[in-house]
Amino acid sequence: MSESWKQRPEGGGYVALWLIRSIARHGGRAVARVCLYPITLYFLIVRGPERRASRAYLTRVLDRAPALWEVARHIHTFAATILDRVFLLSGQLSRFEIATVGLPSLAARVDRGEGVLIFGSHHGSFDALRVLSLTRPALRVRIVLDVAHNQAITRLLDALNPQLARDVIDAGQDGVSIVLAIQEALARGELVALLVDRAEPGDATVRVPFLGTDAAFPTGPWSLAATLKVPIMLAFGLYRGGNRYELVFEEFSKGLDIPRRQRGERIAALVRDYAARLQHHVRRAPYNWFNFYDFWHGDDATNETSRAHLGDAAGADAAAGQHGDLRRAGGPGRGCGMDPGEDRAARAGADPFRRSAGLEAAEGAVAPHRRIPPAR
Repeated sequence: MSESWKQRPEGGGYVALWLIRSIARHGGRAVARVCLYPITLYFLIVRGPERRASRAYLTRVLDRAPALWEVARHIHTFAATILDRVFLLSGQLSRFEIATVGLPSLAARVDRGEGVLIFGSHHGSFDALRVLSLTRPALRVRIVLDVAHNQAITRLLDALNPQLARDVIDAGQDGVSIVLAIQEALARGELVALLVDRAEPGDATVRVPFLGTDAAFPTGPWSLAATLKVPIMLAFGLYRGGNRYELVFEEFSKGLDIPRRQRGERIAALVRDYAARLQHHVRRAPYNWFNFYDFWHGDDATNETSRAHLGDAAGADAAAGQHGDLRRAGGPGRGCGMDPGEDRAARAGADPFRRSAGLEAAEGAVAPHRRIPPAR
């Protein structure tokens, strides 16, 4: 991924997000959804990089050239999930039909006092995951987020749901502190959620097959999981149109225990397996893909000077770097309004680690007697 996406002009931001929040609160979801059509039209007509990235992706996933209305549907799906954030974060669950798959497996681990790493992606709504802390108080969800770089989403969380705001793990700390904060949360039997599909410049990556072509995925989150030796579950919050969501949980690992000399090979295999599961769900819900840039080559689909992310839904690349360097929250702290190009802050988990300390130092800080015992 190129850093030049940061120079892409914003089409919204803090003001836009609070405007749509005000419309949603006072006019209701139905009125606010009407606003999504001019927003979609704006990006379809004005924002060429996003439009081209959408078309290139849809060509790949649909195995044919998409019609213009399908590109519009893709952008509208993204905008709809941004709007629904206002209601999901404020606990207005009665507005939605949220079907869950695989929740008993996750609940069973929590009931046993086990902490679990929840690995999500920029596919679907990661906000749907947060309803677990509202519908099942025992399932405490901790989102990894750089508070300083994502002030707009932090202020929105404070306004809509102060408890969720308090549960954020601040990724603006140094790498060792981040790992220890995550470790301590897991030791208390909490869930720690981060996004693991997107690599930032300088991250350690491995290229694996994805939708017909090798793509670079970060290895940092898997290094973190190997350090903490805790269960991993995948989560996909798929938007199904209207007021319907499908929240899917899949058990991925009961806990990684990888000798250091085998770590590179084993992590590459894990990333391949993860990419296969991500591909499965992308094909199930193709319009939920919110990486609006050339995911396979890291550039804009056709214009090298306008490379960027459209759907920075809240990424989380945990430990990264040649030796597993930890990264703090990625992104320049853009706003989190309706602009797909700036949603990295919006998705409340925006690439939680940048380079700040070696994973080796973090591993040393997590002393053997503190390695995530099941909380009782």
